[in-house]
Amino acid sequence: MEPRREDICVIIPTYNNAGTVMDVIARTLALDLPVIVVNDGCTDATALLLADADLPLTVLSHERNRGKGIALRTGLAFARKAGYRYAVTLDADGQHYPEDLPLLLAAIDAHPGALVLGSRNLASENMPGGNTFANRFSNFWFHVQTGLRIPDTQTGYRAYPLGKLPSLRLLTARYEAELTLLVFSAWKGIELVPVPVRVCYPEDRVSSFRPFRDFFRISVLNTFLCLLALVYGYPRMLLARLKR
Repeated sequence: MEPRREDICVIIPTYNNAGTVMDVIARTLALDLPVIVVNDGCTDATALLLADADLPLTVLSHERNRGKGIALRTGLAFARKAGYRYAVTLDADGQHYPEDLPLLLAAIDAHPGALVLGSRNLASENMPGGNTFANRFSNFWFHVQTGLRIPDTQTGYRAYPLGKLPSLRLLTARYEAELTLLVFSAWKGIELVPVPVRVCYPEDRVSSFRPFRDFFRISVLNTFLCLLALVYGYPRMLLARLKR
């Protein structure tokens, strides 16, 4: 069953993106979809901008910064409870084009129940070198853990089928949460559909990604997921294929 437009919402987690978040929100609202903003304990002007905005928004706030993974958990849990069937997530730092969202919606229509991934061009001229390396590193280990190949495992531009997702309690605090959700979704047999999208890194972009610390956390997670794949992931995928 294909989801209707009213079954879909957009979740924008933000932490100290005062320079870009309102533009991202305005461009997303122009697409006539409900927007849920998760203020993850912002300490800049973001909270004030959201409070003063005369826009049809739902704003969820953390009193302190808890990390992107927890912000996503808050937004996804709220969307599920509100009755939405799909939630599209995009970043507040300006790197994603809200105008590409119809591409994800078309993929949802063509693949009902799939997890759609807005895949960035890792070879684009303005892609930071560290991001390119981290993505390729993550893509390799995702293939080891699931047997699947997708072009961008670290994209935050995704359309989640809320009723089919693994437990949101799997989401840890930082950026590795999105990788965890992706791997467990693959193990659960959810179809993963990549869709090419544009990417932009504006000069005033503020990223909370901490290269060394977060890369270390992702490396530790990949080690754990490789071990778990042997005793849980691969057997589960095999059983799902036998049933089909």
